[in-house]
Amino acid sequence: MTTAEPAAGTEEFDLGRLLAERGAERYELHARHLNHQLPRMLHTIGFDKVYERAEGAHFWDADGNDYLDMLAGFGVMGLGRHHPVVRKALHDVLDASLADLTRFDCQPLPGLLAEKLLTHSPHLDRVFFGNSGTEAVETALKFARYVTGKPRILYCAHAFHGLTTGSLSVNGESGFRDGFAPLLPDTAVPLGDLDALARELKKGDVAALIVEPIQGKGVHEAPAGYLRAAQELLHKHKALLIADEIQTGLGRTGDFYAHQHEEGVEPDLVCVAKALSGGYVPVGATLGKDWIFKKVYSSIDRVLVHSASFGSNAQAMAAGLAVLSVMENEQIVAGARATGEQLKSRLAALVDKYELLSDVRGRGLMIGIEFGKPKSLGLRSRWTMLQAARKGLFAQMVVVPLLQRHRILTQVSGDHLEVIKLIPPLVIGERDVDRFVDAFTDVMDDAHSGSGLMWDFGKTLVKQAVANR
Repeated sequence: MTTAEPAAGTEEFDLGRLLAERGAERYELHARHLNHQLPRMLHTIGFDKVYERAEGAHFWDADGNDYLDMLAGFGVMGLGRHHPVVRKALHDVLDASLADLTRFDCQPLPGLLAEKLLTHSPHLDRVFFGNSGTEAVETALKFARYVTGKPRILYCAHAFHGLTTGSLSVNGESGFRDGFAPLLPDTAVPLGDLDALARELKKGDVAALIVEPIQGKGVHEAPAGYLRAAQELLHKHKALLIADEIQTGLGRTGDFYAHQHEEGVEPDLVCVAKALSGGYVPVGATLGKDWIFKKVYSSIDRVLVHSASFGSNAQAMAAGLAVLSVMENEQIVAGARATGEQLKSRLAALVDKYELLSDVRGRGLMIGIEFGKPKSLGLRSRWTMLQAARKGLFAQMVVVPLLQRHRILTQVSGDHLEVIKLIPPLVIGERDVDRFVDAFTDVMDDAHSGSGLMWDFGKTLVKQAVANR
């Protein structure tokens, strides 16, 4: 086989050269051609960095400065960036030149990945592979409505399950939903409120309850016993339990799935994505019981009743297999549990020291740090000023110096929340814990001084919040 020569007047594509020539235009290109509010927001809070490379739980800028990642791409980078085993798997699958996505054959990699995932999900039997977390949720919602013959989905207040139309219907944040109605028939119930769940189920039209065992927004855990009791109620009314493990699954909370913290919980459908990709190739998976899949795909005529053009592609399947192999060989789940306990306990010890710090909660390496109204008069007046402008500004005041002064990337855990969520790569170690706790202590010392750069920045945020009203 010979390689065709480039046509006259054209040049062979060179990615390295393109990035070298135009990489500096990154923020301008986004402002001109993509979501123009993203670069505006990044410029406003001083997050408009230029990262040149990344490895594990760290980034580096052009000057060689090292940044600690406590965000993991919203949980995608469970193994950190550029894990060598995942990289090799992707090189291998590309070099294999497989006859991928013919659509009319059965390739081995999807079956192998499904088999491996199901070993961690002993009460489930089959898997559908899509391309993202929101697709995994869409699949679960469709399957639940079809097999029960009921239209309505229940979800928990403050939930986040994605932003496509079906998953948006079970999104607990009005800011995401506004202007996109009509959505699917849905009803929100408070997380942990079994009476509210029972009232809705008695109406007879509920197909399923979808729930995050630990909510990403605010890092709120389902109360002990809630998931099992909810499961029993749902099954009594011939409805399904859907566990959204897109962020909490694959070791994030110190077990393979967060719902495994509670004995006897066996969701009918489980959604995973994010970390399964290895940070490279988007992938989502919906795991379910045999009877559900057999009812959806009930005949040869229905063989393609639910499918995805890029679902089960070889690159995504290879990445998923490599991720699960690394998790087993490097004992990632146990490491996340131990490191998470260390980080959480050290942060919790600071609650009594700082009056602006009200709670530290979570499991494994999914930790919420909540701030609250202080008692002393000087701090209380400053807190009130921020709250009057926009709830959530103090948490943003903490996030910014963590990045600017200490080169640590974190996130506020949701709009109008005074909570920082820590979801670092599961491969962080004791040195990274020390670095974060030391930096956080420095920032809180500054906040409690009643003056300094933090409060100056707070005034800037207040002006920006007022201007955006």
